[in-house]
Amino acid sequence: MGTKKLLGSALAGYLLALLAGCTPTNPLLIGNAPIPVPVPPWVSERMEEKYTKRLKHRTPIMPPILPGSGPVYCMDPPTEEEVIRALPSVTRGIPFIYEEFRDDFTVVCEKIVDQIDPCVFVPLIGPAQLHHCHYKCTVRFKEKFLSGYPFPFQVEQERVEVVYIDKDHFHLCVGDNPATQREVAKDLSGPLGQ
Repeated sequence: MGTKKLLGSALAGYLLALLAGCTPTNPLLIGNAPIPVPVPPWVSERMEEKYTKRLKHRTPIMPPILPGSGPVYCMDPPTEEEVIRALPSVTRGIPFIYEEFRDDFTVVCEKIVDQIDPCVFVPLIGPAQLHHCHYKCTVRFKEKFLSGYPFPFQVEQERVEVVYIDKDHFHLCVGDNPATQREVAKDLSGPLGQ
């Protein structure tokens, strides 16, 4: 009777785990029963990084630069999040044996290049001109190393890293006719005043 109760409780626990959404990602098979395997939190981060990398690095296409509109400047400096993501990644350590942390970020961005190339034909876009926007970002932060085994220690030091980020984008070229240029700009950015 004890063996049947043990087998019944194991089966009930397995069914509860399946109903609760615990499906095995890497099943170890004992007979035909898969056992749920815990997944470390960094796995989802790596998957997100892998599948969204293509979307992040596309060069945007902006409306044409109208004559008489004045000089065009780079208006979108990198955000603090973009700069911190561009830093070399933190070493994945072993909990309580070696861990690394970064705290107290200070980010300073300065524009080093702001220039527009002449109109050229770009495949898949057509006639366009490339607007170069390059930034030098200086990041100051505290780097902390922790260990709890074999003897506890903590090392904290100030670090400075420099990251160069390019925020280039294209401006369409539509010819010399001002009416055509305004029409294309209106189509791409919507009517003025909205």
